[in-house]
Amino acid sequence: MMNEFVYRGGKMLRCGYTTGSCAAAAAKAAAMCVLSGEKPGSVTLATPKGITLTLAVAEAEIAGDHAKCAIKKDSGDDPDITNGILVFAKVRKAVKGIAITGGEGIGKVTKAGLDQPVGEYAINSVPRKMIEEAVTEAARKYGYSGGFAVEISIPGGEELAKRTYNPRLGIEGGISVIGTSGIIEPMSSAALVDTIRAEIKMRKAEGHESLFFTLGNYGDNFIARTMPFDIDKSVKCSNFIGEAIDIALEHGFRGILIIGHIGKLVKLGAGIMNTHSSQADGRMDVLVTCGVLAGADTETLKGLPDCATVDAALDILDEAGYTDKTLEILAQRAGYYLAAKVKGEADIGAVMFSDKHDILVKTAGADGLLKRIGEEYNG
Repeated sequence: MMNEFVYRGGKMLRCGYTTGSCAAAAAKAAAMCVLSGEKPGSVTLATPKGITLTLAVAEAEIAGDHAKCAIKKDSGDDPDITNGILVFAKVRKAVKGIAITGGEGIGKVTKAGLDQPVGEYAINSVPRKMIEEAVTEAARKYGYSGGFAVEISIPGGEELAKRTYNPRLGIEGGISVIGTSGIIEPMSSAALVDTIRAEIKMRKAEGHESLFFTLGNYGDNFIARTMPFDIDKSVKCSNFIGEAIDIALEHGFRGILIIGHIGKLVKLGAGIMNTHSSQADGRMDVLVTCGVLAGADTETLKGLPDCATVDAALDILDEAGYTDKTLEILAQRAGYYLAAKVKGEADIGAVMFSDKHDILVKTAGADGLLKRIGEEYNG
């Protein structure tokens, strides 16, 4: 059991570890079996977050030229449907290199724009790197200089995937092996809203009249690179844009700016104020509507609903020459719904960005809020 904790709304919640960490640890255990002929009871794993895990090996089997080991997923206090599943790795020696593939229960990518190319197993890039590092560490331990073939599998993953948004996102036949930090920080909705409220109250106590919200790490990185104010002064609202706005109004803030990746904030163009996929998607519906109003041709518009990501849809609009006008209309629609939300009680705006497409979408008044917040927080 993992013993790392985070505080959400004054509550102490236990962290867990990702399917990526499980896959990497299972691969390391299986590589150790292949190289030593012995079954380890546990393995250590360094995560990208800097936390070292010691994970029990739930199952281990050595058969002929390969070994197969499993790690049991522990999601901590996060309401994750993959909690308790077994993630297996089958490892055999190879002449050179490290080849990683999927097996039972691992989905395949069917739409462009995801972390992996179409036709590849949905084992994302960070978990792939973790697996490579884990088996390489095992090789060093036993003085082995050859390569490995690694197959990741999750029994029951295909059935489990039916309870996720994977099919809609273009991942079919199983679940994804994901995780960017290797660690799961619990995402209790009530606790997160409590945290948002606490941070907003803190900004008010500091004497501020304006707020800027970010949705997550993408927004934080964008602000750090491009904005004239300190990211530490932001309030991270995650998917809870509507709740964050309501709380800001309750506390009398007169200026509200939302900064985030267009992949999330595009939903504002339909008035969707909770951007979690379990609440509403509508990303392609918004882009199709904006594209129609921009005068895009039928063939271009027909290609948008099959896109897995907004960036992939922007690729299509770019090729047809409709991106600028479509995004101009998106800015107008998002601005309309945000204004309707605050009902004149505050100035409000949004900034949407995409690093891939080097775009910046601003609703009316966003520039004024950027200037105001810059002066207020840096003054």
